[in-house]
Amino acid sequence: MMRATWRGLPAKRHHVGWEPGLVVPAADGSPLITDHYFPRAEGDFPTLLVRSPYGRGLPWGPMYGLLFAEQGFHVVLQSCRGTGGSGGTFDLWRNEAADGRATVSWLREQPWFDGTLGTVGPSYLGYVQWALALDPPPELKAMVVQVGLHDPYALFHADGALRLENALAVGMGMTYQHQGMAPFLRATLRLQRRLRAVTTAQPLRGAYVPALGGEVPWLDDVMTHPDATDAYWSGASLAQSTERLSVPTTLITGWHDALADQTFEQYHRLRQAGCETALLVGPWTHTSALQQGWPEVFAESLAWLRAHLCADPSSLRPTAVRVHIGGENAWRDLADWPPAAAATSWHPIPGGHLTQQAPTDSAPLTTFRYDPADPTPSLGGPLLSRTAGPRDNRALEARADVLTFTSPPLTEPVDILGPVSARLSISTDTGYADVFTRLCDVDTQGRSVNVCDGLGRLRTTEQAPSQVTVPMSSAAHRFPVGHRIRWQISGGAHPRYARSPGTGESPVDATTFTPVRITLHTDSALTLPCSSGLT
Repeated sequence: MMRATWRGLPAKRHHVGWEPGLVVPAADGSPLITDHYFPRAEGDFPTLLVRSPYGRGLPWGPMYGLLFAEQGFHVVLQSCRGTGGSGGTFDLWRNEAADGRATVSWLREQPWFDGTLGTVGPSYLGYVQWALALDPPPELKAMVVQVGLHDPYALFHADGALRLENALAVGMGMTYQHQGMAPFLRATLRLQRRLRAVTTAQPLRGAYVPALGGEVPWLDDVMTHPDATDAYWSGASLAQSTERLSVPTTLITGWHDALADQTFEQYHRLRQAGCETALLVGPWTHTSALQQGWPEVFAESLAWLRAHLCADPSSLRPTAVRVHIGGENAWRDLADWPPAAAATSWHPIPGGHLTQQAPTDSAPLTTFRYDPADPTPSLGGPLLSRTAGPRDNRALEARADVLTFTSPPLTEPVDILGPVSARLSISTDTGYADVFTRLCDVDTQGRSVNVCDGLGRLRTTEQAPSQVTVPMSSAAHRFPVGHRIRWQISGGAHPRYARSPGTGESPVDATTFTPVRITLHTDSALTLPCSSGLT
């Protein structure tokens, strides 16, 4: 069935055995329920550790237990504490390092463990890998982090703005996915039905309870701590594990993955540390990387694990980086990320045009009104939900609260490879605003498709403009001849981000929402990393 779903998977090398429901003692004695998949063959095989809060059934057992065991690996698939039958209480991020170390100690006592260990897994299954890497055991020889997390704060907040849709999706997934496919699907449908009521509630605090079927204490905590320096977040980020790691690590993400920026940060830190690392970036969202993208993701993962656990580098590509080029629908191998590129600035001018001619002043250019009672909707982009990815933005751009600035039709291709950002010069009438900024590719038929985006928060004083630089993630994209570059600006993207109340009050506790008049000034700029590396 898996090979019918995903064409291109490698042929099975071994029949697979299965030992379900093994009990691994955590350091505090809590039972961690574990399934063991293994090749039915004589000889020694390396072991892969996969620790998950999402259960051990579909799709995790087939995709990670069965497929990798078929290729010649022992696979230890374990439910994190408080999930999937494991004892203890699940507490986002706090127990993973100790529980991972306890599992390795148990592995050392197994007669089939040959002392060679790798880790693999996506999303939070990546986070538990970074937790183990804080103090990596000597047996750990390779890591494969797929669309993986290392900083929970950045998953839930952007510059202090609550990533509301992410928070609800993670709360629902962590609560129900480990219970099985049927409870998870019912919970998903319930959240979809009640999403508007939850995300427009005043106040927002606690409004999720009917949609998620009960209180989720850790979700209340992450939603109400928007400051990254708050003591609540102490120890949450595992960035330090990347700064001294020597375990060969491959990283996989997609251009519309909600964790893409975390993956790029992981790659940069590992390269700075001198760690052997590779990067694959596909045309995927967080979920489609494990669906439509699974043949490529599995092949990349298998090649890395065979190279570093089995001394078989025959399937490794010759370069460290492979990225999919949007607008061209092609793959490119690169020596590093980001490659050398010239930063080019594009500026808004009257009439909704976009030009490379720099402004001579900071005069007001145009004004729009953001109304929290009718918030600018989010559309596509890097989300955890099924609505993620590239979308036609024309209906969104027709709204009065969305500004667009568009270049003339291109007479030669424009290639961008690397981080995109916007420098915004903004004044407001209330002193508080969020600003959402997006890069789009407009084709010859007028279809405007999102490439990358970001959101920033600012505080203004009287009518004087304030400046904010908004990171808009990274991109590898070709704007073909005849297409146009479009810069889209608005006052939010709801429910992807919680609504700005316009008053400076916390969006989680606000009950008063004030419309904001936002004025864009001429000294704003969209910065693109233009490269000749695609030709």
